[in-house]
Amino acid sequence: MEASLGLLGKRRFLPLFVTQFLGAFNDNLYKSAMVILVTYAVYNDETKEATFNAIAGGLFILPFFLFSALAGQLADSSDKARIIRIVKTAEIFIMVGGAIGLILHNIPLLLAGLFAMGVHSSFFGPIKYAILPQHLKGDEVLGGTGLVEAGTYGAILLGTIAGGLLGREHYNIAAAGVLAVAVLGWIVGRMVPAAPPESDAPPLKMDWHIIRASITLVNATLHIPRLFLAIAAISFFWSMGAILAAQFPPLVKNVLHANEEVATAFLAIFSIGVAVGSVAINRLLAGRVLAKFAPAAAIAMGLFVLHLYWNVLSWPVTSGPLLDFKTFALIGQAEWVMFDLFGVAVAGGMFVVPLYAFLTTTVPKSETARTVAANNIVNSGAMVLSALILTGLVQIGVSVEGTLLLVAAMSPIAAWIGWKLHLACDC
Repeated sequence: MEASLGLLGKRRFLPLFVTQFLGAFNDNLYKSAMVILVTYAVYNDETKEATFNAIAGGLFILPFFLFSALAGQLADSSDKARIIRIVKTAEIFIMVGGAIGLILHNIPLLLAGLFAMGVHSSFFGPIKYAILPQHLKGDEVLGGTGLVEAGTYGAILLGTIAGGLLGREHYNIAAAGVLAVAVLGWIVGRMVPAAPPESDAPPLKMDWHIIRASITLVNATLHIPRLFLAIAAISFFWSMGAILAAQFPPLVKNVLHANEEVATAFLAIFSIGVAVGSVAINRLLAGRVLAKFAPAAAIAMGLFVLHLYWNVLSWPVTSGPLLDFKTFALIGQAEWVMFDLFGVAVAGGMFVVPLYAFLTTTVPKSETARTVAANNIVNSGAMVLSALILTGLVQIGVSVEGTLLLVAAMSPIAAWIGWKLHLACDC
Protein backbone atom coordinates (compact mmCIF):
# COMPACT_ATOMS: atom_id res chain seq x y z
CA MET A 1 0.00 0.00 0.00
CA GLU A 2 2.86 2.35 0.84
CA ALA A 3 4.33 1.67 -2.60
CA SER A 4 1.01 2.47 -4.23
CA LEU A 5 0.67 5.74 -2.32
CA GLY A 6 4.19 6.57 -3.44
CA LEU A 7 2.82 6.92 -6.97
CA LEU A 8 1.20 10.16 -5.82
CA GLY A 9 4.67 11.67 -5.74
CA LYS A 10 5.44 10.73 -9.35
CA ARG A 11 4.83 13.09 -12.26
CA ARG A 12 3.94 10.07 -14.42
CA PHE A 13 0.88 9.52 -12.18
CA LEU A 14 -0.03 12.58 -10.08
CA PRO A 15 -1.25 14.97 -12.84
CA LEU A 16 -3.48 12.25 -14.29
CA PHE A 17 -4.79 11.43 -10.81
CA VAL A 18 -5.57 15.09 -10.05
CA THR A 19 -7.15 15.66 -13.47
CA GLN A 20 -9.41 12.64 -12.99
CA PHE A 21 -10.19 13.75 -9.43
CA LEU A 22 -11.24 17.22 -10.56
CA GLY A 23 -13.32 15.82 -13.42
CA ALA A 24 -15.17 13.42 -11.13
CA PHE A 25 -15.64 16.18 -8.55
CA ASN A 26 -17.11 18.51 -11.16
CA ASP A 27 -19.41 15.84 -12.60
CA ASN A 28 -20.86 15.20 -9.18
CA LEU A 29 -20.95 18.81 -8.02
CA TYR A 30 -23.07 19.52 -11.09
CA LYS A 31 -25.20 16.35 -10.95
CA SER A 32 -25.82 16.58 -7.21
CA ALA A 33 -26.72 20.28 -7.34
CA MET A 34 -29.06 19.60 -10.25
CA VAL A 35 -30.78 16.61 -8.62
CA ILE A 36 -31.20 18.34 -5.25
CA LEU A 37 -32.46 21.50 -6.96
CA VAL A 38 -35.06 19.62 -9.02
CA THR A 39 -36.09 17.16 -6.27
CA TYR A 40 -36.48 19.68 -3.48
CA ALA A 41 -37.07 23.05 -5.16
CA VAL A 42 -38.77 22.39 -8.51
CA TYR A 43 -40.92 19.27 -8.31
CA ASN A 44 -43.25 18.25 -5.51
CA ASP A 45 -44.44 14.91 -6.87
CA GLU A 46 -42.98 11.51 -5.99
CA THR A 47 -43.42 9.98 -9.45
CA LYS A 48 -41.96 13.01 -11.25
CA GLU A 49 -38.96 13.08 -8.92
CA ALA A 50 -38.18 9.37 -9.34
CA THR A 51 -38.68 9.61 -13.11
CA PHE A 52 -36.41 12.67 -13.39
CA ASN A 53 -33.63 10.92 -11.46
CA ALA A 54 -33.89 7.85 -13.67
CA ILE A 55 -33.87 9.95 -16.88
CA ALA A 56 -30.93 12.03 -15.64
CA GLY A 57 -28.95 8.87 -14.90
CA GLY A 58 -29.71 7.49 -18.36
CA LEU A 59 -28.80 10.74 -20.13
CA PHE A 60 -25.40 10.90 -18.44
CA ILE A 61 -24.60 7.31 -19.43
CA LEU A 62 -26.00 7.38 -23.00
CA PRO A 63 -22.92 9.16 -24.49
CA PHE A 64 -20.70 6.30 -23.31
CA PHE A 65 -22.82 3.99 -25.45
CA LEU A 66 -22.77 6.34 -28.44
CA PHE A 67 -19.23 7.71 -28.48
CA SER A 68 -16.91 5.21 -26.73
CA ALA A 69 -15.97 3.56 -30.03
CA LEU A 70 -14.77 6.91 -31.39
CA ALA A 71 -12.92 7.60 -28.13
CA GLY A 72 -11.16 4.22 -28.21
CA GLN A 73 -10.03 4.62 -31.82
CA LEU A 74 -8.72 8.10 -31.10
CA ALA A 75 -6.92 7.22 -27.85
CA ASP A 76 -4.98 4.18 -29.12
CA SER A 77 -3.75 6.01 -32.24
CA SER A 78 -3.00 9.45 -30.77
CA ASP A 79 -1.10 11.04 -27.92
CA LYS A 80 -3.41 10.50 -24.94
CA ALA A 81 -2.07 13.56 -23.12
CA ARG A 82 -3.03 15.75 -26.06
CA ILE A 83 -6.56 14.36 -26.05
CA ILE A 84 -6.80 15.12 -22.33
CA ARG A 85 -6.02 18.78 -23.05
CA ILE A 86 -8.71 18.96 -25.73
CA VAL A 87 -11.30 17.26 -23.53
CA LYS A 88 -10.60 19.53 -20.56
CA THR A 89 -10.95 22.59 -22.79
CA ALA A 90 -14.37 21.34 -23.90
CA GLU A 91 -15.39 20.93 -20.25
CA ILE A 92 -15.12 24.68 -19.69
CA PHE A 93 -17.61 25.44 -22.47
CA ILE A 94 -19.97 22.68 -21.30
CA MET A 95 -20.02 24.07 -17.78
CA VAL A 96 -20.91 27.54 -19.05
CA GLY A 97 -24.22 26.07 -20.27
CA GLY A 98 -24.65 23.98 -17.14
CA ALA A 99 -24.09 26.98 -14.90
CA ILE A 100 -26.75 28.96 -16.76
CA GLY A 101 -29.16 26.05 -16.31
CA LEU A 102 -28.57 26.03 -12.55
CA ILE A 103 -29.12 29.77 -12.26
CA LEU A 104 -32.31 29.77 -14.35
CA HIS A 105 -33.72 26.45 -13.01
CA ASN A 106 -34.03 25.47 -16.66
CA ILE A 107 -34.54 21.69 -16.72
CA PRO A 108 -33.91 21.16 -20.48
CA LEU A 109 -30.66 23.14 -20.22
CA LEU A 110 -29.67 21.22 -17.08
CA LEU A 111 -30.23 17.89 -18.81
CA ALA A 112 -28.39 19.09 -21.92
CA GLY A 113 -25.42 20.01 -19.75
CA LEU A 114 -25.55 16.60 -18.10
CA PHE A 115 -25.57 14.86 -21.49
CA ALA A 116 -22.63 16.99 -22.65
CA MET A 117 -20.65 16.07 -19.52
CA GLY A 118 -21.37 12.46 -20.37
CA VAL A 119 -19.83 13.06 -23.81
CA HIS A 120 -16.81 14.65 -22.12
CA SER A 121 -16.39 11.68 -19.79
CA SER A 122 -16.89 9.13 -22.56
CA PHE A 123 -13.77 10.49 -24.28
CA PHE A 124 -11.77 10.81 -21.07
CA GLY A 125 -12.75 7.36 -19.75
CA PRO A 126 -10.66 5.13 -22.06
CA ILE A 127 -7.66 7.39 -21.55
CA LYS A 128 -7.59 7.32 -17.74
CA TYR A 129 -7.27 3.53 -17.69
CA ALA A 130 -5.27 3.05 -20.91
CA ILE A 131 -2.58 5.52 -19.88
CA LEU A 132 -1.84 3.66 -16.62
CA PRO A 133 -0.03 0.64 -18.13
CA GLN A 134 1.83 3.07 -20.38
CA HIS A 135 3.16 5.20 -17.52
CA LEU A 136 3.31 2.59 -14.72
CA LYS A 137 5.27 -0.61 -14.23
CA GLY A 138 3.48 -3.96 -14.40
CA ASP A 139 3.33 -4.41 -10.61
CA GLU A 140 2.09 -0.83 -10.16
CA VAL A 141 -1.00 -1.03 -12.37
CA LEU A 142 -3.36 -2.59 -9.79
CA GLY A 143 -2.22 -0.09 -7.15
CA GLY A 144 -2.56 2.79 -9.61
CA THR A 145 -6.02 1.60 -10.66
CA GLY A 146 -7.04 1.32 -7.03
CA LEU A 147 -5.82 4.84 -6.32
CA VAL A 148 -7.66 6.21 -9.35
CA GLU A 149 -10.88 4.48 -8.20
CA ALA A 150 -10.42 5.59 -4.58
CA GLY A 151 -9.65 9.14 -5.71
CA THR A 152 -12.64 9.09 -8.04
CA TYR A 153 -15.01 8.13 -5.26
CA GLY A 154 -13.37 10.58 -2.89
CA ALA A 155 -14.09 13.23 -5.52
CA ILE A 156 -17.63 11.90 -5.87
CA LEU A 157 -17.99 12.26 -2.09
CA LEU A 158 -16.78 15.85 -2.01
CA GLY A 159 -18.65 16.85 -5.16
CA THR A 160 -21.83 15.22 -3.89
CA ILE A 161 -21.61 16.98 -0.54
CA ALA A 162 -20.86 20.33 -2.15
CA GLY A 163 -23.66 19.95 -4.70
CA GLY A 164 -26.10 18.79 -2.05
CA LEU A 165 -25.35 21.74 0.19
CA LEU A 166 -25.48 24.29 -2.62
CA GLY A 167 -28.15 22.90 -4.92
CA ARG A 168 -31.34 23.95 -3.17
CA GLU A 169 -30.62 27.53 -2.14
CA HIS A 170 -27.08 28.45 -3.20
CA TYR A 171 -27.22 27.38 -6.80
CA ASN A 172 -25.45 30.57 -7.91
CA ILE A 173 -22.38 29.46 -5.95
CA ALA A 174 -22.70 25.95 -7.45
CA ALA A 175 -22.76 27.52 -10.92
CA ALA A 176 -19.59 29.46 -10.22
CA GLY A 177 -18.01 26.37 -8.69
CA VAL A 178 -18.46 24.12 -11.73
CA LEU A 179 -16.84 26.76 -13.94
CA ALA A 180 -13.90 27.25 -11.57
CA VAL A 181 -13.22 23.53 -11.27
CA ALA A 182 -13.37 23.11 -15.06
CA VAL A 183 -10.69 25.79 -15.45
CA LEU A 184 -8.52 24.17 -12.76
CA GLY A 185 -8.88 20.79 -14.48
CA TRP A 186 -7.74 22.37 -17.75
CA ILE A 187 -4.60 23.73 -16.02
CA VAL A 188 -3.65 20.42 -14.36
CA GLY A 189 -4.50 18.40 -17.46
CA ARG A 190 -1.76 20.23 -19.35
CA MET A 191 0.79 18.72 -16.91
CA VAL A 192 0.09 15.08 -17.85
CA PRO A 193 3.25 13.64 -19.49
CA ALA A 194 3.12 12.72 -23.15
CA ALA A 195 1.64 9.30 -23.93
CA PRO A 196 2.22 8.72 -27.65
CA PRO A 197 0.69 5.71 -29.40
CA GLU A 198 2.57 2.40 -29.16
CA SER A 199 4.73 1.36 -32.09
CA ASP A 200 2.27 -1.38 -33.05
CA ALA A 201 -0.81 0.83 -32.72
CA PRO A 202 -2.96 1.11 -35.84
CA PRO A 203 -2.78 4.36 -37.82
CA LEU A 204 -5.46 6.90 -37.00
CA LYS A 205 -8.32 6.16 -39.37
CA MET A 206 -11.59 7.10 -37.75
CA ASP A 207 -14.82 5.29 -38.56
CA TRP A 208 -17.36 8.03 -37.89
CA HIS A 209 -20.35 5.71 -38.30
CA ILE A 210 -21.17 5.41 -34.61
CA ILE A 211 -23.24 2.23 -34.73
CA ARG A 212 -20.93 0.36 -37.10
CA ALA A 213 -17.81 1.43 -35.19
CA SER A 214 -19.37 0.36 -31.88
CA ILE A 215 -20.43 -3.04 -33.18
CA THR A 216 -17.00 -3.63 -34.74
CA LEU A 217 -15.20 -2.67 -31.54
CA VAL A 218 -17.40 -4.75 -29.24
CA ASN A 219 -17.22 -7.79 -31.53
CA ALA A 220 -13.44 -7.53 -31.65
CA THR A 221 -13.30 -7.58 -27.86
CA LEU A 222 -16.09 -9.82 -26.62
CA HIS A 223 -15.06 -12.85 -28.67
CA ILE A 224 -12.14 -13.22 -26.21
CA PRO A 225 -13.66 -15.22 -23.30
CA ARG A 226 -11.68 -13.61 -20.47
CA LEU A 227 -12.56 -10.09 -21.67
CA PHE A 228 -16.19 -11.05 -22.18
CA LEU A 229 -16.45 -12.29 -18.58
CA ALA A 230 -14.67 -9.24 -17.13
CA ILE A 231 -16.81 -6.78 -19.09
CA ALA A 232 -20.03 -8.64 -18.24
CA ALA A 233 -19.15 -8.55 -14.53
CA ILE A 234 -18.32 -4.84 -14.62
CA SER A 235 -21.59 -4.16 -16.47
CA PHE A 236 -23.61 -5.84 -13.74
CA PHE A 237 -21.80 -3.78 -11.11
CA TRP A 238 -22.55 -0.48 -12.84
CA SER A 239 -26.16 -1.44 -13.52
CA MET A 240 -26.66 -2.15 -9.82
CA GLY A 241 -24.89 1.06 -8.86
CA ALA A 242 -26.91 3.13 -11.33
CA ILE A 243 -30.21 1.93 -9.87
CA LEU A 244 -29.07 2.62 -6.30
CA ALA A 245 -27.69 6.08 -7.11
CA ALA A 246 -30.84 7.09 -9.03
CA GLN A 247 -33.08 6.04 -6.15
CA PHE A 248 -31.20 7.66 -3.28
CA PRO A 249 -32.87 11.12 -3.41
CA PRO A 250 -36.50 9.89 -3.82
CA LEU A 251 -35.87 7.09 -1.29
CA VAL A 252 -34.67 9.59 1.29
CA LYS A 253 -37.42 12.14 0.69
CA ASN A 254 -40.48 9.98 0.09
CA VAL A 255 -39.77 6.83 2.11
CA LEU A 256 -37.50 7.93 4.95
CA HIS A 257 -39.13 11.40 5.09
CA ALA A 258 -35.74 13.15 5.29
CA ASN A 259 -34.30 16.27 3.71
CA GLU A 260 -31.42 16.93 1.32
CA GLU A 261 -28.85 16.68 4.14
CA VAL A 262 -29.67 12.98 4.47
CA ALA A 263 -29.76 12.47 0.68
CA THR A 264 -26.29 13.99 0.45
CA ALA A 265 -25.10 11.87 3.38
CA PHE A 266 -26.31 8.70 1.64
CA LEU A 267 -24.38 9.49 -1.52
CA ALA A 268 -21.36 10.42 0.60
CA ILE A 269 -21.47 7.15 2.57
CA PHE A 270 -21.69 5.21 -0.68
CA SER A 271 -18.70 7.08 -2.13
CA ILE A 272 -16.57 6.52 0.98
CA GLY A 273 -17.44 2.83 0.94
CA VAL A 274 -16.35 2.31 -2.66
CA ALA A 275 -13.10 4.17 -1.96
CA VAL A 276 -12.44 1.94 1.08
CA GLY A 277 -13.17 -1.19 -0.95
CA SER A 278 -10.92 0.00 -3.78
CA VAL A 279 -7.95 0.41 -1.44
CA ALA A 280 -8.69 -2.73 0.61
CA ILE A 281 -8.74 -5.08 -2.38
CA ASN A 282 -5.29 -3.91 -3.47
CA ARG A 283 -4.00 -4.81 -0.02
CA LEU A 284 -5.66 -8.24 -0.10
CA LEU A 285 -4.32 -9.06 -3.54
CA ALA A 286 -0.86 -7.58 -2.82
CA GLY A 287 -0.66 -6.00 -6.25
CA ARG A 288 -1.70 -9.14 -8.17
CA VAL A 289 -4.50 -8.83 -10.72
CA LEU A 290 -6.89 -11.64 -9.72
CA ALA A 291 -10.66 -12.14 -9.64
CA LYS A 292 -10.74 -14.60 -6.73
CA PHE A 293 -12.59 -12.25 -4.37
CA ALA A 294 -15.16 -11.14 -6.97
CA PRO A 295 -17.81 -13.81 -6.26
CA ALA A 296 -17.81 -13.20 -2.50
CA ALA A 297 -17.90 -9.43 -3.01
CA ALA A 298 -20.92 -9.69 -5.35
CA ILE A 299 -22.83 -11.92 -2.91
CA ALA A 300 -22.01 -9.49 -0.09
CA MET A 301 -23.46 -6.64 -2.15
CA GLY A 302 -26.73 -8.53 -2.58
CA LEU A 303 -26.99 -9.41 1.12
CA PHE A 304 -26.41 -5.83 2.19
CA VAL A 305 -29.07 -4.63 -0.29
CA LEU A 306 -31.56 -7.17 1.07
CA HIS A 307 -30.90 -6.00 4.60
CA LEU A 308 -31.29 -2.40 3.44
CA TYR A 309 -34.64 -3.32 1.86
CA TRP A 310 -35.82 -4.90 5.12
CA ASN A 311 -34.82 -1.82 7.14
CA VAL A 312 -36.46 0.58 4.69
CA LEU A 313 -39.62 -1.51 4.53
CA SER A 314 -40.01 -1.42 8.30
CA TRP A 315 -39.07 2.26 8.62
CA PRO A 316 -41.33 4.02 11.16
CA VAL A 317 -43.93 6.29 9.57
CA THR A 318 -43.25 9.94 10.34
CA SER A 319 -45.09 13.17 9.60
CA GLY A 320 -44.38 16.86 9.70
CA PRO A 321 -41.29 18.57 8.29
CA LEU A 322 -38.64 16.50 6.56
CA LEU A 323 -36.03 15.17 8.97
CA ASP A 324 -32.60 16.78 9.02
CA PHE A 325 -29.57 14.53 9.41
CA LYS A 326 -29.31 14.97 13.18
CA THR A 327 -32.94 14.00 13.73
CA PHE A 328 -32.71 11.18 11.20
CA ALA A 329 -29.66 9.71 12.93
CA LEU A 330 -31.55 9.51 16.25
CA ILE A 331 -34.00 6.97 14.80
CA GLY A 332 -32.89 3.49 15.81
CA GLN A 333 -32.89 1.95 12.35
CA ALA A 334 -30.93 4.82 10.80
CA GLU A 335 -27.61 3.30 11.89
CA TRP A 336 -28.49 0.02 10.16
CA VAL A 337 -29.56 1.82 6.99
CA MET A 338 -26.25 3.67 6.81
CA PHE A 339 -24.32 0.50 7.68
CA ASP A 340 -26.01 -1.35 4.82
CA LEU A 341 -25.19 1.43 2.36
CA PHE A 342 -21.57 1.40 3.45
CA GLY A 343 -21.40 -2.38 3.17
CA VAL A 344 -22.84 -2.39 -0.35
CA ALA A 345 -20.27 0.17 -1.42
CA VAL A 346 -17.22 -1.52 0.17
CA ALA A 347 -18.17 -4.81 -1.45
CA GLY A 348 -18.71 -3.02 -4.76
CA GLY A 349 -15.25 -1.44 -4.69
CA MET A 350 -13.65 -4.80 -3.92
CA PHE A 351 -15.58 -6.35 -6.80
CA VAL A 352 -14.87 -3.90 -9.59
CA VAL A 353 -11.29 -2.59 -9.14
CA PRO A 354 -9.44 -5.83 -10.03
CA LEU A 355 -11.69 -6.22 -13.06
CA TYR A 356 -10.63 -2.83 -14.44
CA ALA A 357 -6.98 -3.67 -13.78
CA PHE A 358 -7.59 -6.98 -15.55
CA LEU A 359 -8.83 -5.16 -18.69
CA THR A 360 -5.72 -2.99 -18.89
CA THR A 361 -3.08 -5.65 -18.17
CA THR A 362 -4.20 -8.66 -20.24
CA VAL A 363 -4.16 -6.96 -23.65
CA PRO A 364 -1.32 -5.29 -25.60
CA LYS A 365 -0.79 -1.65 -24.62
CA SER A 366 -1.66 -0.63 -28.17
CA GLU A 367 -5.19 -2.06 -27.66
CA THR A 368 -5.87 -0.89 -24.11
CA ALA A 369 -7.97 2.17 -24.92
CA ARG A 370 -10.15 0.25 -27.38
CA THR A 371 -10.64 -2.52 -24.82
CA VAL A 372 -11.71 0.01 -22.18
CA ALA A 373 -13.93 1.71 -24.77
CA ALA A 374 -15.61 -1.60 -25.62
CA ASN A 375 -16.16 -2.12 -21.91
CA ASN A 376 -17.69 1.36 -21.63
CA ILE A 377 -20.07 0.66 -24.52
CA VAL A 378 -21.36 -2.54 -22.92
CA ASN A 379 -21.44 -0.96 -19.44
CA SER A 380 -23.36 2.06 -20.64
CA GLY A 381 -25.79 -0.05 -22.62
CA ALA A 382 -26.49 -2.09 -19.50
CA MET A 383 -26.88 1.06 -17.39
CA VAL A 384 -29.22 2.74 -19.88
CA LEU A 385 -31.26 -0.48 -19.98
CA SER A 386 -31.39 -0.51 -16.19
CA ALA A 387 -32.51 3.16 -16.21
CA LEU A 388 -35.29 2.32 -18.68
CA ILE A 389 -36.38 -0.66 -16.58
CA LEU A 390 -36.29 1.49 -13.47
CA THR A 391 -38.37 4.20 -15.15
CA GLY A 392 -40.88 1.59 -16.32
CA LEU A 393 -41.16 0.06 -12.85
CA VAL A 394 -41.77 3.47 -11.29
CA GLN A 395 -44.42 4.31 -13.91
CA ILE A 396 -46.38 1.09 -13.27
CA GLY A 397 -46.40 1.75 -9.55
CA VAL A 398 -43.46 -0.20 -8.13
CA SER A 399 -42.35 1.55 -4.95
CA VAL A 400 -38.90 3.06 -4.58
CA GLU A 401 -38.02 0.53 -1.88
CA GLY A 402 -39.31 -2.27 -4.10
CA THR A 403 -36.73 -1.44 -6.76
CA LEU A 404 -34.01 -2.44 -4.29
CA LEU A 405 -35.05 -6.05 -4.82
CA LEU A 406 -34.01 -5.72 -8.47
CA VAL A 407 -30.48 -4.87 -7.34
CA ALA A 408 -30.40 -7.78 -4.90
CA ALA A 409 -31.56 -10.18 -7.62
CA MET A 410 -28.69 -9.11 -9.89
CA SER A 411 -25.92 -9.91 -7.39
CA PRO A 412 -25.95 -13.74 -7.76
CA ILE A 413 -25.55 -13.33 -11.52
CA ALA A 414 -22.58 -10.99 -11.00
CA ALA A 415 -21.11 -13.51 -8.54
CA TRP A 416 -21.48 -16.35 -11.04
CA ILE A 417 -19.73 -14.35 -13.76
CA GLY A 418 -16.96 -13.42 -11.31
CA TRP A 419 -16.52 -17.08 -10.43
CA LYS A 420 -16.26 -18.06 -14.10
CA LEU A 421 -13.60 -15.36 -14.61
CA HIS A 422 -11.68 -16.61 -11.57
CA LEU A 423 -11.69 -20.17 -12.88
CA ALA A 424 -10.67 -19.07 -16.36
CA CYS A 425 -7.86 -16.69 -15.48
CA ASP A 426 -6.61 -17.06 -11.90
CA CYS A 427 -5.78 -20.79 -11.99
